[in-house]
Amino acid sequence: MKHCFLSLTYNLFALMNTSNDIRLKVCGMRDPANIKQLVALKPDYIGLIFYAPSKRFIENLDSETLSLIPPQIKKAGVFVDGAMDEIQQKIKAYDLNAVQLHGNESPEVCKLLKDNGIEVIKAFGVDEDFDFGVLKAYEDSVDFFLFDTKTKLHGGSGLTFNWDLLKEYTLNVPYFLSGGLDADNIFEALKINDKRFYAIDLNSRFEISPGLKDIAKLKSVFNQIKHIPA
Repeated sequence: MKHCFLSLTYNLFALMNTSNDIRLKVCGMRDPANIKQLVALKPDYIGLIFYAPSKRFIENLDSETLSLIPPQIKKAGVFVDGAMDEIQQKIKAYDLNAVQLHGNESPEVCKLLKDNGIEVIKAFGVDEDFDFGVLKAYEDSVDFFLFDTKTKLHGGSGLTFNWDLLKEYTLNVPYFLSGGLDADNIFEALKINDKRFYAIDLNSRFEISPGLKDIAKLKSVFNQIKHIPA
């Protein structure tokens, strides 16, 4: 009995340590009041979607709201095959720290952005047929990969993929995990034993409606992962 108790305590302690190390990104933000509430939770990243067909497309965000986001919270702009001049314009206008690319962007495009001092997160949709070998061409061109569930959408589907497939990933580039993460499965995700597992990306499963996050639900998860005082 004593051995079982010590084993359980060790496993919980290990999970807590992993939770403290993991970064938290909340994507699809656009409502000023909602952004202000999220900032109080101190996420590591806030994602702003600049892909017009998205239900979470952000057409404009005033400078006052942008000023509420402190430097320690990185602003990530999400694009899908955006023109380079458009991406650069958004980087400047929103003072973006990172770009998250969900289309067919080439390694050369990623490298160009990275060489200009912007953090590059290249997203890939994963399913049973995904070839992790395609990532090799991006190894030196990105800072992070983001593994999402492969659908006809470019993220925000609310669906998970089989995380066991990550065992096929052989590169050293750290990654974000996305796709259907919610309060019920997020702690299972945190059990993934992989030093390259850098961040979790939260979106549709924490929404009241597209682009409007349930702050109470996020706060509950944040408190458990980051141990933020209530």
